[in-house]
Amino acid sequence: MEKIPSFNSYIEKTIIKNWDQDALTDYKGATLQYNDVARKIEKLHILFESSGINKGDKIALCGRNSAHWAVAFLATLTYGAVVVPVLHEFNAEQIHNIVNHSEARLLFVGDVVAKTIQPEEMPALEGIVHLPDFSLIISRSESLTYAREHLNALFGSKYPKFFRPEHISYHQDMPEELAIINYTSGTTGFSKGVMLPYRAIWGNLDFCLNRLGSKIASRSNVLSILPMAHMYGMAIEFIFPFCHGCHLFFLTRLPSPAIIAQAFAEVKPSIVISVPLVIEKIIRKKVFPKIQNNMVRLLLNMPVVSKKVKQRICDQVYEAFGGNLYEVIVGGAALNQEVEAFLKNIDFPLTVGYGTTECAPLISYSDYHDFVPGSCGTPVDHMEVRINSNDQQNELGEILTRGVNVMLGYFKNEEATRQVIDEDGWYHTGDQGIMSEDGHIFIKGRIKNMLLGSNGQNVYPEEIEDKLNSMALVSECIIVQREDKLVALVYPDHEEVAEMGFSEADIEGIMEHNRQELNAHLPGYCKISAIQLQGEEFSKTPKKSIKRYLYH
Repeated sequence: MEKIPSFNSYIEKTIIKNWDQDALTDYKGATLQYNDVARKIEKLHILFESSGINKGDKIALCGRNSAHWAVAFLATLTYGAVVVPVLHEFNAEQIHNIVNHSEARLLFVGDVVAKTIQPEEMPALEGIVHLPDFSLIISRSESLTYAREHLNALFGSKYPKFFRPEHISYHQDMPEELAIINYTSGTTGFSKGVMLPYRAIWGNLDFCLNRLGSKIASRSNVLSILPMAHMYGMAIEFIFPFCHGCHLFFLTRLPSPAIIAQAFAEVKPSIVISVPLVIEKIIRKKVFPKIQNNMVRLLLNMPVVSKKVKQRICDQVYEAFGGNLYEVIVGGAALNQEVEAFLKNIDFPLTVGYGTTECAPLISYSDYHDFVPGSCGTPVDHMEVRINSNDQQNELGEILTRGVNVMLGYFKNEEATRQVIDEDGWYHTGDQGIMSEDGHIFIKGRIKNMLLGSNGQNVYPEEIEDKLNSMALVSECIIVQREDKLVALVYPDHEEVAEMGFSEADIEGIMEHNRQELNAHLPGYCKISAIQLQGEEFSKTPKKSIKRYLYH
């Protein structure tokens, strides 16, 4: 295996190099420069050391994205402790389970989470720290209480003159050393603790610095939308831009499309990292209504003017994302084909990546110049990918990957680890796909989601859902199997329903029309027998994937 440098050395370098530059801003709130981040990290190190936290101990972190979330995360890794990021959307019971299962000694929480958890359910915790001001919510250790009360004095006696760049010296990590335990978002029930070593964090960072670092300027702005407790947001939207010397802005509130659009306009990010849902909503609400009229359609079909019209439309979409980005990278799930085809048609700089928590997260990515519609890129540096079939280009098989980014295994769950990592080190993703001759990966669905048709045919619900999601009044949907029939559960677009003044009978009529139109394009064995309306949005994971196991 290649020589892998210390990951923490990258944190050291970026802090020293960008000492007086802006680093972290809570959107509509305060800004920390890189030297402020360093000072806060140092104070947390003093707190850890004085209260008896050792290298290798677990520290959990649960709250909305914020500058202090980032500081607590960086402080934990640079101290040599293991960080356990917990998605703040998890309910109290899930948070208690993860804190207890991970054996965390400290827990940092945001103000919303602080109100929901019950400390007595986490008896092994020595303290709970409030993220907004690093005060102690609860302390079960005299040394922790003393250290927090005297923190400024302890810092002052350690650095009596000034705290300078030359004082920065962090834990020198080893490649196989455990850095993060990340609990999966759990679309299939109770989540597992993914053990990520420093080499996996470095593998993702090294790839991003090489491939994206040359395309976006250091000290440019990046807007952090995805939850940093999820590996996709953490690696690509936080660790990479921080190590590249960028200025990060955190949306500290719930990211509705309106707030995101406003933040894009103000922050003007140099790159946009997103899940499909956000992109699809912006395109459907902000762009399609402007261009889906007869005049624009007519002009798009006239070769002489279509190029100019496409450029105008592309400029409008570009502006909707702040007008300063290199590209939009979509990951976490497949992008709706209609939206993808539209963006590709107007030459918008869009690309789709692929990864899993178990690979910290990157498996494949292509720059938008090399993006092939329907694919999710080619294998990233440090990783190899193969399709487990006799003919990778034509015969569906499970996507397997191995390399620097792959996890050590699941925490305290050797059986689950053995099920996904074979003796040759290949990680079995559970995704079905094919791979073109030039290495582009095409995902065709989750093995677990695959349904068996009445005559034994494989039905991939995602492919049907993608088509149905583009149809009238469909906000979101899933396909379920009832006996030998396929049924579509649909949550309608209530905004549009209200605008048009439709009745319940109107909606049902439109859905029946959708069903017939959809079936006209589907093979016999995967036609939809009925559309059933849902009264409320589907329950989702923080990655915005529908929790399929809840619906039958």
